[in-house]
Amino acid sequence: MITTGAIIHGGEERHLKFNQEEHPVAVQLGGSDPKDLAHCAKVCEDYGYDEINLNVGCPSDRVQNGRFGACLMAEPKLVADCMAAMSDAVQIPTTVKTRIGIDDLDSYEHLHTFIDTVRQAGVKTFIIHARKAWLSGLSPKENREIPPLKYDVAYQVKKDFPDLEIIINGGVTTLEQVEDHMQHLDGAMIGREAYHNPYFLAEVDNRFYGKSYDISSRIEVAEEFCNYVQSQLDQDVYLGHMTRHILGLFYAQPKGKLWRRHLSENAYKKGAGLEVIEEALTLFK
Repeated sequence: MITTGAIIHGGEERHLKFNQEEHPVAVQLGGSDPKDLAHCAKVCEDYGYDEINLNVGCPSDRVQNGRFGACLMAEPKLVADCMAAMSDAVQIPTTVKTRIGIDDLDSYEHLHTFIDTVRQAGVKTFIIHARKAWLSGLSPKENREIPPLKYDVAYQVKKDFPDLEIIINGGVTTLEQVEDHMQHLDGAMIGREAYHNPYFLAEVDNRFYGKSYDISSRIEVAEEFCNYVQSQLDQDVYLGHMTRHILGLFYAQPKGKLWRRHLSENAYKKGAGLEVIEEALTLFK
């Protein structure tokens, strides 16, 4: 999530830059002022993003103080105004990521009203984190784990709004679970598991998109990543900013902990370069 303030006050390049190989790529905005969101959506479109998503799910105190995130579930008309302003400003899709409720506004009737109000602004896609959020009493981390998952609520939204694209989020850790959800919904968003155990996504294209790619090994993935790392090092990008994203590449594999330790202990040293990854790869050869 990138706040509108971060973009408006000069953080465009730092926050929005991405590699062209990442397409299709979406950007998630945090904000509640329709004018500011429209401006930032246009900036993001000009940067080449393929989708603009509005955060209506983050429960942190800082986000609440800025009047955005999950607290916006209490203001469906404002969310609709924000989405309409963004949609008018860009040609790419604008989507919403939300919870199923907040605090005592956790009835299905409230969620139904929220979805119905926001879709009238032209929103066709809702990503639903199938947990409610407690805006006080729980940390953001606890809000990702303690409120129970209620997938059936998202399933009911799809039944009531069959014309909308409804994507589930929360607690999805296997491709088998994705297949189960796809019996009821249009898609599944995978967050933490994709970050901590990225290689489990290796079969996604073949399994869900009808591709027939040869699946690269973890070592081959790391070796190909080295080409990217070198190109970024040549632009003075700090090695640790890249290696932290591949710590989980050998998750649950023999010597996986040694891989993580070597990268963690050496990538942050002064002058560290590609040899840090190459040395870590020798653990598996």
